[in-house]
Amino acid sequence: MSRMPGSWKCRIAAALLLLCLAACAHAGVMTRAAVQQALGAPLVVGERDAQLPVWPIFRQEATSTVLAGYVFESIDLAPIPGFSGTPFNLLVALDTKGTFLQVRVLSHHEPVFLDGLGEGPLLRFADQYQGLSLRHNIKIGTNANRGDVGASANVYIDGVAKATASVRILNQSLLSSALRVARARLGFAAGQDPGQVARVRGDTYAPMDWDALRQAGLVQHQRIAHTAVEQAFAGSGVGRPVNGPGGDTDLYIAYLNSPLVGRNLLSEAGWKRLLGRLDEGDHAFLVIAAGPHTFVGERFVRGAVPDRLTLQQNELPLELRDLDLDEPLALPHNLRGADAKVFRVIGPAGLDPAQRLDFALRVTRDKGVLYPERIARSFTLRYLLPASQVSMPAADITGWQGIWRARAAELAVLAAALALLAAVLARPKWIVATPARLARFRLGYLVFTLVFIGWFAQGQLSIVNITGVVQAAAAGRGLEFLLYDPMTVALWAFVALTLVVWGRGTFCGWLCPFGAMQELVAHLARGMGVRRIRLHRSLDAKLKWVKYAVLAVMVGLAVVSPAWSDRAVEVEPFKTAITLGFVRSWPYVAWALACLLTGAFVYKGYCRYLCPLGAGLAVLGRVRLLRWIARRPECGTPCQTCRHRCEYQAIQPAGTVVYEECFQCLDCVAIHDSPARCAPLIARQRDRVIPIRALPAPAGSTG
Repeated sequence: MSRMPGSWKCRIAAALLLLCLAACAHAGVMTRAAVQQALGAPLVVGERDAQLPVWPIFRQEATSTVLAGYVFESIDLAPIPGFSGTPFNLLVALDTKGTFLQVRVLSHHEPVFLDGLGEGPLLRFADQYQGLSLRHNIKIGTNANRGDVGASANVYIDGVAKATASVRILNQSLLSSALRVARARLGFAAGQDPGQVARVRGDTYAPMDWDALRQAGLVQHQRIAHTAVEQAFAGSGVGRPVNGPGGDTDLYIAYLNSPLVGRNLLSEAGWKRLLGRLDEGDHAFLVIAAGPHTFVGERFVRGAVPDRLTLQQNELPLELRDLDLDEPLALPHNLRGADAKVFRVIGPAGLDPAQRLDFALRVTRDKGVLYPERIARSFTLRYLLPASQVSMPAADITGWQGIWRARAAELAVLAAALALLAAVLARPKWIVATPARLARFRLGYLVFTLVFIGWFAQGQLSIVNITGVVQAAAAGRGLEFLLYDPMTVALWAFVALTLVVWGRGTFCGWLCPFGAMQELVAHLARGMGVRRIRLHRSLDAKLKWVKYAVLAVMVGLAVVSPAWSDRAVEVEPFKTAITLGFVRSWPYVAWALACLLTGAFVYKGYCRYLCPLGAGLAVLGRVRLLRWIARRPECGTPCQTCRHRCEYQAIQPAGTVVYEECFQCLDCVAIHDSPARCAPLIARQRDRVIPIRALPAPAGSTG
């Protein structure tokens, strides 16, 4: 890079490094080998699914191998932010019937466990899920607030004192991610994709009273007759009612997300407060019970999960939690003393407002006198929101085409940036006209590469892309899985084109986020007075062969041992530094920091000597068509300016450019075109002779 004020570069690089260390990623960290080690025998982990971020797990039965379930990381499927803003990451193993085989905490950033209680209570909390099923209504409670356990419709696990909110977020992350897998791979809910749910229309408001809402089917009613209750308990030997005396019970359900319902049952201010309490995708239901059998027990806690009311959709339980919304409701006179609560279902649960919802009120009675046994019966109200209140999803967007459409804006930004870079590299004269102009453009583009391509768009190309193709080819699988990452595909397409035109340097010098981070670290170090080490050219040439050896080992392992290949790719610090923003276990972080710190002394040392991706691009770049860096006869003989200024040591003493090691930084192009910096041009100016017009000879002169 051309010279810039050191303090400016130092401040920018320091800010970027701080941003790097603060970044967090919503992506899994486990390899197949690590998952296998976590599960242990006799389960065997298969290849990662190309469409859903899960690994199938198998077990041996006699002479056949059968599917035992799936294992996945919760952060890939339901990255629900915790208190620190960073999601829990759980390793979850689910059998084919929806039973949890294992739940393990991989990472979290909850202050209450990091700085207070320690991780022991959190790990013990997660252990309680083993053996429970997705078909259970799993809720968190303590012995003091579970209510009448025998009367509860829920399966409770013990919470953690002083960490109620944190374990609730863990519970939501676990159930939401597991429900997605159960729908997509286990056939739960008829295989419905939670990403393909209908949306409630927001343009349907019209003034309506309670009777009009009921007639329109927006408020739905179920009468639980006393005779029906008695018949349900007939022959069970029960005695007196537990939930109340005899009489009919009226149960009403209203879906408040619909403006036609919410704005008419709440005041305008109350409607706005309700929307303010709901996150994107959340659902709010008003439930009213009038009569002896209510969903509010004596020990009901505001903001908690009801014991006597459950919700299912397509036979999958969905958690109802009291929203504790204290707003006046526009109810008829006969319901103003009834139990009325607003309950929320979080968006990640995957509720579809266009499909039937099964609300069930649980009624319990005692059997026996001295040691009574609780007998329960459930009475269901089936609620279906009218079709006029929902908009159905468009065509299936779960394929790779939908993913590309969803990321169209990011792809447009990338396309514009790549077009700009291609124009600059094809016609660099304006950019290299002054050192300051080149320096500012290069610094700005590197910042864009690191922040947008790397951290935001997660477009870090990796040797994993190459080994994945090798493994797929060796196993006879197709390559359609690549299309599910549009950023990577778009970058690879551009890199493939530029490999043919210019060689390796376009990606390694301009588009690699980790390379950009290394370069910023190098300038930060120089601004702090760190002296850079320039290796002798013979040692430099030998070390540059190391990356080719690393590449060969990785490609070989991808063919003969995919498990070892998954371990070997960790030589790349890209996942740790870019994808995960250093939120990883300490050995990986230490390695990534070591690579960056090495670059402070040996300019981009990892890129030049160790990077297997760079080696692969150097090999592929040998198809390059152009020798695009201009040379003069004096280059190398005698001029050595460009060679001494080349930080990558990609110019030989004879003046020849080694394009396989060139990072296309344009420094030598700027020197070559500069009359003030190019030694041959300076020499020509000095040697230029100004012609002198001949004068006439003096009179009388003889010659």
